[in-house]
Amino acid sequence: MPSPFPGMDPYLEGSEWTSFHTDLGVEIARQLTPRLLPRYIARTEKRFIVTSLASSNDVDIYPDAAVARASRHRATSAGSRAMVAAAPMTMATVVPTRVPQVSVVIRDIADRQFVTAIEILSPTNKQSDGRAEYLERRERLLISAAHLVEIDLLRRGQRVPMRRHLPSVPYFVFVGRSNKRPLTEVWPITLRQPLPTVPIPLLSGDADAPLNLQQALTAVYDGCAYGASIDYSRRAEIPLSKEDAAWAKRRVAEWRKRRA
Repeated sequence: MPSPFPGMDPYLEGSEWTSFHTDLGVEIARQLTPRLLPRYIARTEKRFIVTSLASSNDVDIYPDAAVARASRHRATSAGSRAMVAAAPMTMATVVPTRVPQVSVVIRDIADRQFVTAIEILSPTNKQSDGRAEYLERRERLLISAAHLVEIDLLRRGQRVPMRRHLPSVPYFVFVGRSNKRPLTEVWPITLRQPLPTVPIPLLSGDADAPLNLQQALTAVYDGCAYGASIDYSRRAEIPLSKEDAAWAKRRVAEWRKRRA
């Protein structure tokens, strides 16, 4: 059964994101393939970003007084052996993590020419050191002959750099054609509207390939049973505004009635 929401499901922005991000990339390549043949192919490519962001689940563990006393007693009763003091506390350190990033790359079959990159933005490449890595990659693409399509279905993190302020909406799609830079086609998307069908530019002389993002999202949501793993009785992990949270609550209530 489709998601409770008409477009992007804000509940996918939390702990489900890594799986959804990967599944959406695969579905985009699958959807585009019949529209690209026989001249082009679409392939997913995975790379990893190393990030040192501290986890929100860090836990400081303090031994209670009884445990501390017992440790001291064992050390004292060891006689002539060297005394080893128990650590007064244990804390989680920040460990670099390799986070997967999935892109869709379109190439010309005959010459294997890199034609278009489709980047699905993630929390990692919208903040901290992961953002710096992504912006370097983005700059390389922008000075190349390849087109760049960026799909931003996340409310948190920094947006891609633009010369003017973007509208205040939660989601965006950016289509940057290599022959029209620095101009970029922008699709602002609200929480309450379906995701758009956007053009995927190809080589000069060839028509754009249409990408129906809503169809791709619905296929992933249904095919991978995200509705079974998301707990809609709770608030979204990435908080909504008061107004949007009330609207989302009504959508979920209607969705549950339809399921029943």
